[in-house]
Amino acid sequence: MRIAVAADERVGIAEAVVEELRRRGHEPIPHGALSDSERDDWAWASEAAARDVVDDRADQAIVCCWTGTGASIAANKVAGIRAALCGDAATAEGARRWNDANVLALSLRATSEAELGEILDAWFAADPSTEADDRANVEHLAELESDRDQVPGPSTNQSGGM
Repeated sequence: MRIAVAADERVGIAEAVVEELRRRGHEPIPHGALSDSERDDWAWASEAAARDVVDDRADQAIVCCWTGTGASIAANKVAGIRAALCGDAATAEGARRWNDANVLALSLRATSEAELGEILDAWFAADPSTEADDRANVEHLAELESDRDQVPGPSTNQSGGM
């Protein structure tokens, strides 16, 4: 599986993610600080990884920053991305199963290498749910994105003083 990987700095588990993915037989596509030719700020790096997913250059992505929050927010700004910040295996499993998450966000500060292994085990073992309620929720997310992208034009109801 091709997996885009973004980090804004090479600390904590940043390089361990790439090594672990290779060990598991995946093809990592590096972004941000993991690439010699890209901007390493979390917003740009996470966007690049997310765009790999929506443009079919990657099957999934893993985005990382100090807390994981900024990386998650940036990835979720790309239409079609469902990024989940996961600090443990149970959350990762639920994110894949019930939310059909396609981007895993991780904290460089708080995720140990042992937790990384457990999180990846759960992430890759879980298949998205086929239950009607779960699918309806995921489909509703696409509707919300569509609504967000339809920015209203200038108001025709302008108040003018007399």
